[in-house]
Amino acid sequence: MPVNENDPRVQRTRQLLMHAFMALLEEKKNIYSISVQDIAARATVNRATFYAHFADKFAFLESWMREKFQRKLSNELPNGSLSDMDSLRMLMLSVFDFLARTRQYMTPGDRQFEPLFEIAMQKELEQLLLRWLRGLQQPAATPELVEATARFASWGIFGSAVQWSRAPRERTAEAAVRDLLTVVAAGMAPVTG
Repeated sequence: MPVNENDPRVQRTRQLLMHAFMALLEEKKNIYSISVQDIAARATVNRATFYAHFADKFAFLESWMREKFQRKLSNELPNGSLSDMDSLRMLMLSVFDFLARTRQYMTPGDRQFEPLFEIAMQKELEQLLLRWLRGLQQPAATPELVEATARFASWGIFGSAVQWSRAPRERTAEAAVRDLLTVVAAGMAPVTG
């Protein structure tokens, strides 16, 4: 039976699990060696409670990464949302920075989780862009075009940030974002006007 994510008890339990995981991560310095049992024990809940909230460790890690990414974006963006091309530029810089920092702290054993984390971040980015574009939508733009534009922009931003984070010394994030903003803004023009 799925849990009601709006229930304060559910939110409290999820926070306990997240805090327990973060404490374990500080101690162990890697993700791969932290088990569901470790997380549940540190959070003082049983494994069944963990599995009532998350299908498995991978679902937990995806949720953890999405939460971290959401927090980063809400802290970096003015009013926690997109409003214009300058805030889009700030969003891009935040994505570049987040990926570079995440990659910096990944151990070789944690690399197995990179695709999971990347998908979680890209989905979150796409949802943020979709909400923004719906607010800017031109009357002639169909909902399908708006969705396609958000998908295009999120993959363009995210893919560029992933590539850059693999060799950040070759070019500054600011220079990469400046060029990327030109391309993404042009791709959004049919929706934004």
